[in-house]
Amino acid sequence: MVGRDQHVAFLRSEQIKSYKDLLVWQKSMYLVELVYHATQGFPKEELYGLINQIRRAVVSVPSNIAEGQARHSTAEFRNFLSIARGSLAEVETQLIIALRLKYLNQEQFNHIMQLHEEVGKMLLALLRKLAASN
Repeated sequence: MVGRDQHVAFLRSEQIKSYKDLLVWQKSMYLVELVYHATQGFPKEELYGLINQIRRAVVSVPSNIAEGQARHSTAEFRNFLSIARGSLAEVETQLIIALRLKYLNQEQFNHIMQLHEEVGKMLLALLRKLAASN
């Protein structure tokens, strides 16, 4: 079992002292900002529909990274990273829906998806690195 301060540092050489030190958490927080700003332009009738769903899903990504890193075992951390990946898939589906409904234009969609894909790759790489460290 690895202590919470000893989780494998991702894309940095120093040890992680907090989830805030994880680059994947930092980038997922930026993804939250992008999605929140983009959904401000959605129709008001979507406030309790798509807006609420996509915002909850995107907030779940950094939240699960943080909760997992704060746990005391690598296995728990990996579980929360898997949940974050699931939330990321929800976000992608909801962004595609927003694009199809023309709530987002192609440029907005591409900009958000670029960061979305980066976060997804980072999550997968971190999961693999943690699995290899066991």
